[in-house]
Amino acid sequence: MTQPFDEMNGRGDAVRAAYGIVKTWLEGTTPENLRQRAREAEMLFRRIGITFAVYGDNQAEERIIPFDIIPRVLTGSEWRTMSAGLEQRVRALNLFLADIYGPGEILRAGVIPPELVYQNTYFRPEMVGIKVPHGIYTPVCGIDIVRVDADTFYVLEDNLRTPSGVSYMLENREVTMRLFPDLFSEHTIEPVEQYPNELLATLQSLAPSSAPREPTVVLLSPGPFNSAFYEHSFLADRLGVELVEGRDLFVSNDKVYMRTTEGPHQVDVIYRRLDDDFLDPLAFRPDSVLGVPGLISAYRAGNVTVANAMGTGVADDKAVYTYVPDIVRFYLGEEPKLHNVPTWRCREPESLAYVLDHLPELVVKMVSGSGGYGMLVGPTATKDEIESFRAKLKADPDEFIAQPTLALSTCPTFVGEGIAPRHVDLRPFVLAGSTGIRTVPGGLTRVALKEGSLVVNSSQGGGTKDTWVLDD
Repeated sequence: MTQPFDEMNGRGDAVRAAYGIVKTWLEGTTPENLRQRAREAEMLFRRIGITFAVYGDNQAEERIIPFDIIPRVLTGSEWRTMSAGLEQRVRALNLFLADIYGPGEILRAGVIPPELVYQNTYFRPEMVGIKVPHGIYTPVCGIDIVRVDADTFYVLEDNLRTPSGVSYMLENREVTMRLFPDLFSEHTIEPVEQYPNELLATLQSLAPSSAPREPTVVLLSPGPFNSAFYEHSFLADRLGVELVEGRDLFVSNDKVYMRTTEGPHQVDVIYRRLDDDFLDPLAFRPDSVLGVPGLISAYRAGNVTVANAMGTGVADDKAVYTYVPDIVRFYLGEEPKLHNVPTWRCREPESLAYVLDHLPELVVKMVSGSGGYGMLVGPTATKDEIESFRAKLKADPDEFIAQPTLALSTCPTFVGEGIAPRHVDLRPFVLAGSTGIRTVPGGLTRVALKEGSLVVNSSQGGGTKDTWVLDD
């Protein structure tokens, strides 16, 4: 693997212009002062109560995601290039979803093998023929981006079902402004605090035509035992909407109502943070006690909007991911502005043979995996882990894709031994409503805190950073 590109220093010692003030600040701040600020940041996060759950050994452990106090900085021009590519991608993916649940033109054209759609775990036959409001299946998207040099950004994966992390983006900014007001004031930084208002406006714009001028929006959560429950309650509060569980809602005459102390109140839009399987026991898993019986009937009748729509997981499957550049070309007639990471589809015999011969060099992922689980990072894996994955690949190659081990960019990070480079990725959040598509400037930077690690997921020990987009 080549020497990674450092976002502050490039590939040498010359400081990149965007980081000039940050570099000067770091050089003028003592390690003890940085440690004190890091302790203050941790105390603030504990006081706020920002936690997530890690599941194992039949129990969940509540943790605080580590926060790195050194911000990541992107220039305005870098951001404009990235956001144009993100918006193009989300537009194409919504057209793809409308097509596969409708006429299926891309499948008839032979661009994507039909079995990748119709045999996909996340394909929902119940959605076939349903008219989705404004053709927007994915109002809220989290697209994971990695960087390999000054000019090259790759899309690592698309998160189109129930993307998480926006609460950390917002809280990271608030904590940074509180701890380092002087540093913050020396830059002109694009704001992120408008995100809740923009999210609410996006959701309301997709309400059924029969809804009142101010549609009633609720956030549907699986409840306090879910790993992202903090974010659910945080967002409901910031949006000014009710946080509900399935038992708080019921369906009557194909309309959804919320139980309130003043009697039933009709719901127009459900921002769901609950997986498809559990949404409606009459349509999906009959043993679900988390969903709302009859919800799909109300949705089919056009009396409620569910965001994101059911069945969107087909478009963020890692095998379908490999076809997204073709999806962009097919629906938009444009070349992709953002490229995928080069990927081998193990379902194809030639690709499988290559992957099996090069396992120690590659990253191998399950097509339906997430959270850093079910993957092999060849260069850091043991011989036993490699051989175990080799057996899995041979037994079920359709379930895996493989990618080169990219030299992900690094950012200066405050760790136990001081300031050191650590690998990062970025999850920008894209909102798609009836009036257009917008990307919130910044997003959630995730950082692999272990030296040499490329796995940034919080469930695997990663942390987060505030992400600054300079207004230049």
